Amino acid sequence: MLIYILFFIGFILLIKGADFLVEGAASVARRLNISDLVIGLTVVAFGTSTPELFVNIVASVKGNTDIAIGNVVGSNIANVFFILGVSSIIYPLAVNKGTVWKEIPFSLLAAIVLFVIANDRLLDGSRVSALTRTDGLVLLSFFIIFIYYTGSIAARIEGMEDHAHAKLSGWLPSFLYIILGLIGLALGGKWIVDGAVALATKFGMSESLIGLTIVAVGTSLPELATSAVAAYKHNAEIAVGNVVGSNIFNIFFVLGISAFIKPLPFQVKNNLDIAVVILSSLLLFLFMFTGKKRSLDRWEGIIFCLFYGIFVAYLVFTD
Repeated sequence: MLIYILFFIGFILLIKGADFLVEGAASVARRLNISDLVIGLTVVAFGTSTPELFVNIVASVKGNTDIAIGNVVGSNIANVFFILGVSSIIYPLAVNKGTVWKEIPFSLLAAIVLFVIANDRLLDGSRVSALTRTDGLVLLSFFIIFIYYTGSIAARIEGMEDHAHAKLSGWLPSFLYIILGLIGLALGGKWIVDGAVALATKFGMSESLIGLTIVAVGTSLPELATSAVAAYKHNAEIAVGNVVGSNIFNIFFVLGISAFIKPLPFQVKNNLDIAVVILSSLLLFLFMFTGKKRSLDRWEGIIFCLFYGIFVAYLVFTD
């Protein structure tokens, strides 16, 4: 019974840990006179992906590869179909040209790259398919390109904003927040993986199903909160950018680190899940040209939510 209680407490620790880490890191960055834009593109974007990262690190070390891959793939599907769907129902999400032609296609590229490097058996006749350490380095290389791109954006509009004052007074509270955040993430990640394995064993469900649904949605709660609040405040760029950036982080950084720590065996049946990730990014791109231009409208958000419901129902019935 205790392991199930710790499983749910783990999500709380994971979310609060990410919040503390972002707050502490952002405070340190501001004290070093780093612009708010750079903080948003790096610290905050990384912070919303730390739950996936820590769950995957624990899952990789323990050999629970279905949870590691399912967590990232499931989070990316939930991010677009569920989180953007809900956010656009709250308020239509209009974005700029750069988001449509650069960030969204980059997230689509991430999904396609994952499909290619995970399918050794399908594409070159290898006996087994896996995300190897070399594949992990490839993903991390793409991540570096993405960081360079976001840095170039920041450089172009550096100085157009005032530096925000740090919320935390002094270096000690900032570092204390960072330390507490990392502890919360580490403990939360461990308890979630342990609980997910126990749930799968007790109820006869696969680790892949648990990773694609419960763990994926749980680790996506920071993105849900950020995008829903941003939509409510009519900050469409933050709502969409948060999700798209998180999807890129999840594949290139989180899976890259996970595969580098320990190779992740890949099952051919999981190609359907990656195909849904590709479909979600492709639909997000196409919906920018239907209805109001460069906007995700309410009716499109409803379609996204329906797709997510169908996907989850399919997973449950076929597990």
